[in-house]
Amino acid sequence: MDVKMEQASEVYDHYLAHQQPVAKARMMYGILAWRHKPQVTYADGAKQALREAIRSGAPIMISANHVRETDPFILAATGFLSPLRSHIGHMRVLAKDELFEEPEQRAKIDALGGIPVFRSKDHGVRAAMAAGQRMIDICAQRMSDGDYMAIFPEGTCNKEDPARVQKLGSGVGHIATRAAKLGVSPWLVSIGIAYRDGEATPRRPLAVINTPVRMADAGLTTPAAVTRHIAADLQSTVDLAHGVRAVSAVAHS
Repeated sequence: MDVKMEQASEVYDHYLAHQQPVAKARMMYGILAWRHKPQVTYADGAKQALREAIRSGAPIMISANHVRETDPFILAATGFLSPLRSHIGHMRVLAKDELFEEPEQRAKIDALGGIPVFRSKDHGVRAAMAAGQRMIDICAQRMSDGDYMAIFPEGTCNKEDPARVQKLGSGVGHIATRAAKLGVSPWLVSIGIAYRDGEATPRRPLAVINTPVRMADAGLTTPAAVTRHIAADLQSTVDLAHGVRAVSAVAHS
């Protein structure tokens, strides 16, 4: 089945039932970690808090800033190099539909846990909104079944100022609250990505993981509240990433 807007309903039926090949997913995440070698750091106490969130058995929604086309690879590598590694094979990531067009690439995206997104700028607002509602339902159901979800909620690469998070789409809030309505209590985790290849000495990309927040504990019950929380939390995480980047630049100057 082709990933096309005209058959979005069938596409999402497929990804509701689709199961990642766990061994292949772990191998691919490991290869990406070896290839990209991000420096993974944590906000104070975040690593232990992430372990506790994983042990709770509740699903985790990961939000990351979007700077470059390589971000999904850095995010996957970060998953392999962090406590999230234990859940590889049951992690889903939203990816633009054009990445699913070429069969060989689609096989890789499927193994990494990709779920296609039909964006309004590619397909028009009305068609994308209808497909988007179905996508939100599928993502919420996957989370209620125990999958983790990774999202780049800015929706497009930040070409202006990578240190400032762009306005987020509301989809991230709808996915989380719809999952909660299905009887789970998701954790929200922000990961900030920063690149350092403009420095005098080429350095590994940075990925900073912030402290997980459980929606129920924070009283986040509406899509707008969740989106606002993620926007603020993701900005603070990106601030941490760029703070580490600045310290690194001074240290190597």
